[in-house]
Amino acid sequence: MDVNVKSVFLMIQRCLGALEASRGCIVNISSIASKRPIPHCLPFSVSKAALDSLTECCAVELSQKGIRVNSVNPSTVMTNMHSNAGMGAQGAASFYESSNGAHLLGRVGTVDDVSSMVMFLADKEQSGWVTGQTFVLDGGRLLGLHGLK
Repeated sequence: MDVNVKSVFLMIQRCLGALEASRGCIVNISSIASKRPIPHCLPFSVSKAALDSLTECCAVELSQKGIRVNSVNPSTVMTNMHSNAGMGAQGAASFYESSNGAHLLGRVGTVDDVSSMVMFLADKEQSGWVTGQTFVLDGGRLLGLHGLK
């Protein structure tokens, strides 16, 4: 909760003046775990659901200041998170390979997939009328027949 929710809340508080002056936007990084819990990841799923609620609440509160607030909720993304969390490089590679089939598009996500969505949401020209939304970015995983593993 401290990392996934409290830190975001405190960062928003600290940046509020600059965000208001620039009529900026906030793009939180959540997870599909907020939409469908992942087995054996209860704290993670609960904290990401809380982050989604924080996103929606902040969108309501900050809209009066011209600040948009949204969230990107990715599925499995190839980063160093899994190897750093104890899987090691080989275990993470194996995990990504086995996860490909759980996504309708046949692959796990990349950092570029996530950053492209963040850039879209940050761009006032492309998404200036979007706020309070949580965007599932999962290559079709939540719709897939295989479900979460």
